[in-house]
Amino acid sequence: MIPVRGARVAVVALSAALLVSACGGLNGSRAADPVGGASPPSAALPPATSASAAASSAAAATGRVAVPDALRFSATTLKGEKFEGASLAGKPVVFWFWAPWCPNCLSEAPAVKATAARFTQVRFVGVAGLDTEAAMKEFVQRTGTGTGTIVHLSDEKGTVWTKLGISRQSTYVFMRPDGVTAKVSGPLDSAELADLVQRLAG
Repeated sequence: MIPVRGARVAVVALSAALLVSACGGLNGSRAADPVGGASPPSAALPPATSASAAASSAAAATGRVAVPDALRFSATTLKGEKFEGASLAGKPVVFWFWAPWCPNCLSEAPAVKATAARFTQVRFVGVAGLDTEAAMKEFVQRTGTGTGTIVHLSDEKGTVWTKLGISRQSTYVFMRPDGVTAKVSGPLDSAELADLVQRLAG
C-alpha cells in the first residue's frame, strides 16, 4: 500500500510542473517510475527545442498532429472495440493504470468518474491489467466507470503498461497535448486528482 504522505508529495511536485507548463514553460525531464514507494515524480518536464517547436508549428500549419512514441500502440477496449493510441495525439490525456483486485484502484474509481465528467476536454483512458478480462469488466460494471467519457482498455499482456513504463497500480500518466508526460502513483483523492487535471487542462 502506498503511503498517503508520499502521494501528496508527488501531487505537489506534479502540480508545480503542470502549473509551470501552463504558463508556457517546458523545462525538465520525464518523471521516473517510482520504486519501493511513492517517490515524487520530477517537477520538471523536457524543454522544447527549436527543432521540436518548428515541427509543432509545421504540423499545425498542415493540419497534421505529431504522434508521440508513447501513443504508438493498438489495443482493444473492454467493449471489444479497436483503439489506436494515435487518436489521442494533440489532446490532454489522463491514463489511469489499474487492476481489478486493487483496493486503491477501487477507492479511486468515484474520483476518476467524477473528474472525467467534469473535465470533458481531457481524455480519460483506463488501462486495466494484471488480471483476466472478465475481472476487468466486472470492476468497471461495479464502479460505474464504464459510462460517460472514460475509455477502458484491456491490457492482459501488459503491452500498454510497458509502452508507458508502468510497473505498478494505481498509477496515473498525465500527457499534455505536445506529448510531454508526467507520472504519479496513487491513491489520489477527488481534490488531488481534480487539481492535477485542472492544471493539465490549462
